[in-house]
Amino acid sequence: MFSSVWNFVKRHKRKFIFTGAVVGGVYFLGKYARSKIRELQEKEAIEYIALARRQYHFESNQRTCNMTVLSMLPPLREAIVNQLNSESLTAILKTRPANKMDIWEDLKIISFTRSLVAVYSTCMLVVLLRIQLNIIGGYLYLDNSVGKPAPTPQAPPEVQQQYLSSIQHLLGDGLTQLISVVKKSVQNSLDGMCLKQSLSLAELEQHLNWIRAEVESCRPLSSYMMADDDNALADQACGLTESDVLTIRLLNETRDMMDSPDFGAVLTTCLQRGFAHLLDNLAQFFHPPPGDSAHNADPHSLVTVSLPLAKIIPIVNGQINTICSETPGHFAQELLLNDDVKEFAANVYDSFSTPQEVRQ
Repeated sequence: MFSSVWNFVKRHKRKFIFTGAVVGGVYFLGKYARSKIRELQEKEAIEYIALARRQYHFESNQRTCNMTVLSMLPPLREAIVNQLNSESLTAILKTRPANKMDIWEDLKIISFTRSLVAVYSTCMLVVLLRIQLNIIGGYLYLDNSVGKPAPTPQAPPEVQQQYLSSIQHLLGDGLTQLISVVKKSVQNSLDGMCLKQSLSLAELEQHLNWIRAEVESCRPLSSYMMADDDNALADQACGLTESDVLTIRLLNETRDMMDSPDFGAVLTTCLQRGFAHLLDNLAQFFHPPPGDSAHNADPHSLVTVSLPLAKIIPIVNGQINTICSETPGHFAQELLLNDDVKEFAANVYDSFSTPQEVRQ
């Protein structure tokens, strides 16, 4: 019996070897496949966790950015009011001075100037802080990434503080320059317009558009947002600390972002929303007089309702309190929740939370 089995095996030796090789190959192939599948699953799990962690960090960073913007609005409003103090003029008018018409003329220019400056500077503040805090946020994510070899931190605390202090230009010299340009354009548009002259909302919008066109053709709006002084530091071969070098790099990266088409598009979107918000606020006061059935029946009556300039001035003068307001539901919140602003912020964060070797 055994001899017959042995003879059978000898006769079919090649078939047994082939079958054994196939079975063994299938076994080891299956084992290899299971190993690779396990590795792939582990890699996907790690990538998913990293993605979730990055998304959480981004969203946390946006909340910080929103709170920072809202906290900056009171000092911005105060800085504008200090340079364009209409309250002192209205106090003088109450004393019935002999030069009342001159004071009214000054009040007209200051009232329009500070409301327009409030729109411009609030939009600039929102977009600039979106860039700065998402650049820092991206670098902080890289600095704290698990498993990342961390030689020199990209954004240590002292660099963050030095870098973010550059926002003071917008509240200082940049704001002064902006006020000067806007005030000149307001004078060019409204000089010679007497207090009794009536304006409809559509006519008022035409004046605002004319002022905007002149202001925005004068010089790039980004020039009011960041100082150029630190460019000189970059040329100094010695005397710069490591923190200075990192800060200058962050500032230059910010300028690069401000030179991008995306920045221009987002700032324009914010300004469009800002001036629309201003006109919406003004429209509340352009109502037909009570009992005017012809106007009240016309859904487009606001187009034809006019107010004398003397009544429009105090309305415009008070708009800074709603434009530069940190109260929820006001203009700044609209900008912070704008889809274009949020997408721009995500793109900035994505750029700077990606390792440099991957970016290149």
